[in-house]
Amino acid sequence: MKSTHLTRRRLLRNTLATSAAASLSPRLLAQAPAPPRSIAPGPFEPTWPSLRAYKTPDWFRDAKFGIWAHWSAQCVPEQGDWYARQMYLQGHPQYEHHRKTYGHPSTSGFMEIDNLWKADQWQPEELMGLYQAAGAKYFVSLANHHDNFDNFASTHHAWNSTRIGPKKDIVGAWAAIARAHGLRFGVSNHSAHAWHWLQTAYDYDPTGPQEGVRYDAFNLTKADGKGKWWDGLDPQELYTGRNLVMPSGLTTVAAANDWHEHHDRVWTEEPPPNNPEFVNTWFLRCQELMDKYQPDLIYFDNDDLPPRGGRSRRHRPLLQRLHRPQRLAPVRRQRQEPQARPHRRHYPRHRTRPRQRHPRRALADRHLHRRLALQTLHLRQPHLQDAAHRHPHPHRRGQQKRQPTPLHPRPRQRRHRRG
Repeated sequence: MKSTHLTRRRLLRNTLATSAAASLSPRLLAQAPAPPRSIAPGPFEPTWPSLRAYKTPDWFRDAKFGIWAHWSAQCVPEQGDWYARQMYLQGHPQYEHHRKTYGHPSTSGFMEIDNLWKADQWQPEELMGLYQAAGAKYFVSLANHHDNFDNFASTHHAWNSTRIGPKKDIVGAWAAIARAHGLRFGVSNHSAHAWHWLQTAYDYDPTGPQEGVRYDAFNLTKADGKGKWWDGLDPQELYTGRNLVMPSGLTTVAAANDWHEHHDRVWTEEPPPNNPEFVNTWFLRCQELMDKYQPDLIYFDNDDLPPRGGRSRRHRPLLQRLHRPQRLAPVRRQRQEPQARPHRRHYPRHRTRPRQRHPRRALADRHLHRRLALQTLHLRQPHLQDAAHRHPHPHRRGQQKRQPTPLHPRPRQRRHRRG
């Protein structure tokens, strides 16, 4: 019979095993093995020298103008970009708007905004006609944003526009209509940063009447959707899981904002260290987006090839520099002193410089040319026969030469009255 004596070493080993099992998500434990990631052979290799051999197609060099529809569920509140992140930041205007309009983020998160987006007044045919009339040569559709919501018929991500909200394939409709109008079609992909950009959904109010109450993403599970509009969907797939959760105990808005600036606000191309499922699903979503819609152009909202790791500015596209100037170090330009404008015209050395005339001779020549011009004129108009004998400046006849005003006139002297 084995001894049941509980030693300190056995207690520590059992505790670590229990905590490790508890830390795993039930969804991860019950999940089937992910399909392997593979790419068909092509003209490029996953190396920088291979990618440098890429040449911009002729159609893109000739197309000087294109239009990008940055359209997603964040258009419902009409409060600007990055709503899915900033609606969870207490003190932010988007947070205040969401709390007054839809309720506190602990009970009404961004997933509710996805369901409110119906796109019932969307008229892509009319819009594409306006884009074409404006001179656009290509059109770019938003495939997904940092809110991790796909605007296309994704088979690897259930939170997409064909199952929630519009119940339409937004990207597919844009692609068909753009090509019918003779425009090139592109897509933009911003979902690589969702794993840290959307972590504010796991936060809480650091102050106020609901201080310390965690937001919706922290508590919602797939079982909580039974009987609701999101029945069968797992909110953790939308919010990407607990990757960088703000610790408890922060009691000021300033402290919470400072924590975000140094953690989930950092624009990094590193993959989530403890969430390989997100990386695998992201790859499959991108691959399906390419294979299903065959875009002529794709835009990644990244500083480097995602999620490659490393933040080399050497390969950072110019569009990224223009898109996020606040995240880059300011460019220090050397101040150039204004050059003095030369008062004389500069001539090449092989030319001779014209002889400078005396000012009085030049003035006399101008008067002579004027007299000759008037004499020629009076031959055609007899009433100007005596015009050549007029004074060149009749209003100044009999006037004395005006003395120049001194720069510092002498002050007037006071007259002393005799008493």
